[in-house]
Amino acid sequence: MEEGEIQVDSIEPIGFPDITPELARESGFLGVLDLLKVAKHGRGENIYLIRFHYVRPRTKRNKPA
Repeated sequence: MEEGEIQVDSIEPIGFPDITPELARESGFLGVLDLLKVAKHGRGENIYLIRFHYVRPRTKRNKPA
């Protein structure tokens, strides 16, 4: 991965009914089952939808000589 940062836009508690095929595809998965295979950990009692985006590093300016 390149240099840069991940900036969190939101963290929202959701339930299983909120995990739709559209949300799974938007998140980069083929479908709900594909998402759950990767995302489910432990008992799965708490589910959070975390939205984030990549922030490129700022370009460094050269100091004048």
